[in-house]
Amino acid sequence: MAETNLVGNVPSAADAVNALSERFWNGILDLSPISATMLGYEQGADRLDDPGPAGREKAARLYRQTLAEADAIEAQAAETSGLPTEERITLDIVRVVCDIELEQLGQRFDRLKVVDQMDGPQTILPLLAVFQRTEKPEQFEAFMARLADYPRFMAANIDTVRDGLASGVTAARIVTERVISQLERLLAIPDDQSPILESLKLPKPSDRDRVVEAIARYVRPADRAFLESLLGEYRNASRQEPGLLSAPHGEELYKTQIRAWTSLDIEAAELHRIGREELASIQDEQRVITRRLGLGEDLRAARARLRSNPATIPQSTEELLDRARGQIERALACAPDYFGSLPRAACEVRPVEPFKEADAPAAYYYSPAVDGSRAGVYYVNTFDLPSRSYVALASMSFHEAVPGHHFQIALQTEHPSLNTFRLLGSRMAGMAYVEGWGLYAERLADEMGLYLNEAERFGMLDGQAHRAARLIVDTGIHAFGWHRRTSVEQLLEAGQSDTESSIETDRYIALPAQALCYKTGQREITRLRTEASQVLGPRFDIRAFHDAVLGHGTLPLATLAKELPGWLGFAR
Repeated sequence: MAETNLVGNVPSAADAVNALSERFWNGILDLSPISATMLGYEQGADRLDDPGPAGREKAARLYRQTLAEADAIEAQAAETSGLPTEERITLDIVRVVCDIELEQLGQRFDRLKVVDQMDGPQTILPLLAVFQRTEKPEQFEAFMARLADYPRFMAANIDTVRDGLASGVTAARIVTERVISQLERLLAIPDDQSPILESLKLPKPSDRDRVVEAIARYVRPADRAFLESLLGEYRNASRQEPGLLSAPHGEELYKTQIRAWTSLDIEAAELHRIGREELASIQDEQRVITRRLGLGEDLRAARARLRSNPATIPQSTEELLDRARGQIERALACAPDYFGSLPRAACEVRPVEPFKEADAPAAYYYSPAVDGSRAGVYYVNTFDLPSRSYVALASMSFHEAVPGHHFQIALQTEHPSLNTFRLLGSRMAGMAYVEGWGLYAERLADEMGLYLNEAERFGMLDGQAHRAARLIVDTGIHAFGWHRRTSVEQLLEAGQSDTESSIETDRYIALPAQALCYKTGQREITRLRTEASQVLGPRFDIRAFHDAVLGHGTLPLATLAKELPGWLGFAR
């Protein structure tokens, strides 16, 4: 934390940075009460976001005003002794967030995000039902107010759909079809069996009838209206070519998304080249394993034999979930040898909800609540159970849970001295640090001895190959005009199943550049570890390195590279 330095009641520049970041973060929470709930806040729990023109203009004012205040603080700091490290980092992150958000607002990227099978508006209420606290009467009434607000929220999203249609900025056809199918599945569920009801903790049993009535009155008509907005003209106008390259100003849109997700200005062609080189190297490692196991050098054939082994196929949903729980327990047991600081929050394992499992990735993680009232949650997809091989599960558990995202995100949430924006909002500056750590954790798990056999190690390398292929595929789709089938075939060659290759490809189409975060971030963390080890020699401590990497919250990669040597006590 910054030291207080008041001269004539004038706050220091460091104090001003923390005050600005607090105002900025409160503004973000006000803009998105949905995000506030997901983070464990109760403020705004009775309303949903405003995705309409007024909401967009309110957001733009916040970002512009924040940048102007940041300029003033920097001018003040230049006249004195400058800013301490943490406050300098905070101001850098605030600037990165404001710049990229203003750029996306100017490009009206919301016209594409509104039709999205992963995080589109149709997914919001079932998700809020999981994360919003409703056990007290006043909390329940707030949720009921949200249900009543849903028609307004969806009407604004329908207007955005129409804006996209009028401007020619429509979703890719496969994304539109995925969202239509998802809505049709939701609407086929009777109101009294809604996924909203499955997760709510009601103050009293009779409140269930009120929720069912609200679903019938507010939710079902709004979801049906959203579905109807996608049928007919919008569906027919959806882009046949899946990549952003086929959208108006698609090249500029993709460049912005690369910056938004990775925090780097890096060309798509360079990322494509790196992906191909990494994939070839990883496959060489895999052939060492297959030769050792007597499976030859044909990776597809070896993979098929490993995955078809009955011992690697879960026989039930609960068996699969128990296997994931055991992996987390083993990782926690040996973590003290590799980390000085461990999170207090537990990590629960849950199955992906049935209504979205057909469109969801194999696994993902949600952070613990700010106040410690809810553990971190590791979601495991149990859809198409025979395809969920144990060959792949271990590396996913170590990536998404321990020592991956659960350590990284929970330690950030529990950090004793970072301001609130740094604790919770810095991920808005790009996810390459976050996803890079998750992928680094898969390799680290091998060092920790967590893989039980060569099949699991092969699965880990499949995961590494998958992320290298993501560099190839994401850039292929959005920068080079690849067809969907080309992407699916590339992922199959990198070790993914038919189901995974299709779901993952459609995820990349819906979320341009998100898939670039993993390898980009892992490569930078690994490079910094190699540099530190070489410079420090016998003084290098793996626990100190990991604590330094995780000890300042989420950072843009350039900031991590600049600051890490100082944290470890060496200069370049």
